[in-house]
Amino acid sequence: MKKRLLIMVVLVSLLFGCSSKTKDTINDNYRVFYQIFVGSFSDSNNDGIGDLRGIINRFDYLNDGNANSKKSLGVQGLWLSPIFISNSYHKYDVIDYYQIDPQFGTMDDLKELIELCHQRNVKLILDIPFNHTSSQHDWFRNFVAMHQSNNTSNIYYDFYTYVTKENKVNGRVYNAIPTTNHFYECNFSNDMPELNFDNKLVREEVLKIAEYYLELGVDGFRFDAAKYIYYRDNPSSIEFWNWYMDKIKEIKPDIYVVGEVWSNDIETLQYIKELNCFNFHTSQTEGSIAVAAKGGNCNIFTTYVDNYLDKIKQANPDAMYIPFISNHDMDRSAGYLMMANKFSHMAANLYILCSGSPFIYYGEEIGMKGTRGAANTDANRRLAMLWGDNDTVKDPVGTTYDSSKQTNGTVASHLKDKDSLFHHYRKLIDLRNKYPQIARGEYDKINFIDTFVGGFIITYEGETTYLIHNTGQQEKTIDLSLYPSLSISKVCDYIGQSDAKLEGNNLKIGPQTSVILK
Repeated sequence: MKKRLLIMVVLVSLLFGCSSKTKDTINDNYRVFYQIFVGSFSDSNNDGIGDLRGIINRFDYLNDGNANSKKSLGVQGLWLSPIFISNSYHKYDVIDYYQIDPQFGTMDDLKELIELCHQRNVKLILDIPFNHTSSQHDWFRNFVAMHQSNNTSNIYYDFYTYVTKENKVNGRVYNAIPTTNHFYECNFSNDMPELNFDNKLVREEVLKIAEYYLELGVDGFRFDAAKYIYYRDNPSSIEFWNWYMDKIKEIKPDIYVVGEVWSNDIETLQYIKELNCFNFHTSQTEGSIAVAAKGGNCNIFTTYVDNYLDKIKQANPDAMYIPFISNHDMDRSAGYLMMANKFSHMAANLYILCSGSPFIYYGEEIGMKGTRGAANTDANRRLAMLWGDNDTVKDPVGTTYDSSKQTNGTVASHLKDKDSLFHHYRKLIDLRNKYPQIARGEYDKINFIDTFVGGFIITYEGETTYLIHNTGQQEKTIDLSLYPSLSISKVCDYIGQSDAKLEGNNLKIGPQTSVILK
């Protein structure tokens, strides 16, 4: 009778344990982030444009504050595309850094979102384009006026980079300042003049902007076009980031910062000395994640990651690996990682179950599609989130994408299907939380031979964990007796299209499956 009562008590405890509200306890920057293109995410006021209130209304989908609910994606960070006042739909040409664009809401909305993020242990970073401003910014208006009046002593005269006709630099783009013989630099667009960071006043102004939002409660920033602070001048741009990062870390020592340095690893590593940078090598259709996820040799992927992690730690011991597979400037991954073949699921395994801080592009978790196409418009990569309910958010201006191509379902349909890509992402984030060594440990590749199966030895706080991926579409057996340096004794968890078993010295991993072992 006592034994039966004990069993009942244990069962009741387990049941209550599963349903009890559990908070995410992560307290560092090794987080899964979710990129939101604000105008395309969720519309709260029926004007067809996504806004901050829409994000607030949808927060339970992103993170409901309950680590065990199984109803929320569970992301621990949000990257918002620029929210400052601007005349464009994308907002990368800022008119005023201190005003929220009315299409997106108010400063009070931002404050409420910051508070909600922090209640649920989610870090919020803002996208700030500093390389250029809008041509409608007061700084630029004053700059033009001072050149037209030849008022060289005015503080705005040198706010932007400019040249005379004779001093134009080949490979750079300029536009004339009306009624003068001067030309301002505008490599991205005539409407995006480029600031002069040799001017101390300009540096002070961009520092004030960061200080303002950090004091408001923002946790950090994504810096657009980080290598173009000085156009095609890495040493000067790196010097700027050295100065800037020192200053903002004085304000917030645990600030989360990631820079866009869209380039090869050689160039990126120069910037990692100062700030974390996205890893572009592993992204897009030919990136090492997609190639491996589609059944390629996973050892090529693990070798690259192992080498890259060594290089960034040599450059900066505090640096993190920042993997992703697509963003707002790229064709969406579901177009080349076919859902029917479970390639999207396998790719998610490779970049979520990995070191550092991965970024999910909104809609990636439900297989949203979108490509520039013949129209050559980025708007097709930034389509309205497919909620599958009465959300009134619409595709951005300039979209030409055929909506009939969206065949992978909606948030509503994914939530109902326990085997959906959404729930796969949710489970992956749960595993990262369960095994903190995945994000924080020291990685060494496993040198498998004669197989496309790839894996890592992860060392963290004196313990060794193994993470192995079978990206192929057939079960694979690894004879562990061929690898005496591996001390594998049990399967802890697996995720994918099958399972994993340890039978003596034979490790059997099902197709498109990842396994965690000790």
